[in-house]
Amino acid sequence: MSYVRYSGSRLKKCKNPPVNWRRKNQNLSLSSDLPPKGERFITMLIQKAFSVSRALSTSRYLSSLLSIQMHTANLPKSPYFSFYSNNHCNFLKSKPLSIYLPSVSFPYCTSSLSLGKSSGKGGLPIAALLEIGGVKIAKDDVVKESDPTNNVPDSIFAKLGMQLHRRANHPLGILKKTIHDYFDTNFPGKFEKFDDLCPIVTVKQNFDDVLVPPDHVSRSYNDTYYVNSDTVLRCHTSAHQAELFRNGHTHFLVTGDVYRRDSIDSTHYPVFHQMEGVRVFSPEEWSGSGMDGTAYAAAELKKSLEGLAKHLFGDVEMRWVDTYFPFTNPSYELEIFFQGKWLEVLGCGVTEQAILRASGRTDIVAWAFGLGLERLAMVLFDIPDIRLFWSTDERFTSQFSEGKLGVKFKSFSKFPPCYKDMSFWINDGFTENNLCEIVRGIAGDLVEEVTLIDNFTNKKGMTSHCYRITYRSMERSLTDDEINELQVKVREDVQNKLKVVLR
Repeated sequence: MSYVRYSGSRLKKCKNPPVNWRRKNQNLSLSSDLPPKGERFITMLIQKAFSVSRALSTSRYLSSLLSIQMHTANLPKSPYFSFYSNNHCNFLKSKPLSIYLPSVSFPYCTSSLSLGKSSGKGGLPIAALLEIGGVKIAKDDVVKESDPTNNVPDSIFAKLGMQLHRRANHPLGILKKTIHDYFDTNFPGKFEKFDDLCPIVTVKQNFDDVLVPPDHVSRSYNDTYYVNSDTVLRCHTSAHQAELFRNGHTHFLVTGDVYRRDSIDSTHYPVFHQMEGVRVFSPEEWSGSGMDGTAYAAAELKKSLEGLAKHLFGDVEMRWVDTYFPFTNPSYELEIFFQGKWLEVLGCGVTEQAILRASGRTDIVAWAFGLGLERLAMVLFDIPDIRLFWSTDERFTSQFSEGKLGVKFKSFSKFPPCYKDMSFWINDGFTENNLCEIVRGIAGDLVEEVTLIDNFTNKKGMTSHCYRITYRSMERSLTDDEINELQVKVREDVQNKLKVVLR
């Protein structure tokens, strides 16, 4: 096996690390042996790798191996990472720092999408690239600071390929499998499952193919992550619906990570996971029912999804609410009365005929539904903060096991919050989503909430906003110095990037 060596800002291809190096230094398996300060160090290391111009995509590989080792408990404890350090509990004082990574390929996802040739050129092994549909994509192909049509930050790129929904012992993976089991039991051999489709899609796939109007707010740069003017990170799993129809699929479940620029609080995160289900009916199926195709599909839809709700939540009271979606007509939301209040479970409807006709089928009808895995998992597992789904803390990950739906999360020590207020005069181009992107980009998951607590307009017509930023780690107490350093950086970037005037 060949290795890639990352040391400081240099990448080198080499054979196995020296025998005396292996013998004298601590080999750490991140699944169990990482020292207390190791996780913070890894984060800093990845951030450093991002800053290296020719090693940018290597940070993607580092992040992926971290994900595999720290999130997948059933993998063998192999030393993917070896740290050259005399005192591995104090990494930052160790010099030199070298990391040896196995040079292997990770086929993260497949797609018909082509973004062109990778910016990476011969010399670096495949570990330095993300492979999508046979096309190798470097970080520079997704994050382009010099491109005004690109608004994908480093923090979002780092989430690509992590696929929480494919982890059997993760709450999202457990919920996905439970839904699959319901459809396998009630429709044996019918539904195909797709859970590794590439999240980089065209604007046509994400919006046009599912009839999202040209002026719809979801198309704006304020709401969607654009790779370029023609390519986005998918906002919903419906982005694959038209292509699957064209390829002849008639019963399918699509699960995947989706991306939206959003506010910061305990229930919103810029990366979350959806499942979409679709079933097609031919005229032979409804001809003897006394109903037209649309009415028949709607009745079958409600019967199927009421059964799913009972499978997940037990014998609960349900109600159907008429609503609007651009891609279904009629459209509904299913709500259940759970824990003393009405809870929206999913949105659904009968697929618009324009979508089916575009796939070359004029004689069929179909139903479709979509649900958010985090939304349901937070209720089923009693998980209070959406950031926890991304936690590598063993106190969180060890609480969940494959096949055990609804095991109630037992909160570990809740560390104290720290509040920082920031006031500034806004301009016409200011949006709260842009503010939240800056705060997330600097503080990551250390920021718990960003809330507008005051606003006013003076006699000159200038409007001031005051935001309260709540910092809180889910795993440790934050120091005053840490918080102050983050807040200084936030203030600088808000002023420089949003062109506002701090007060």
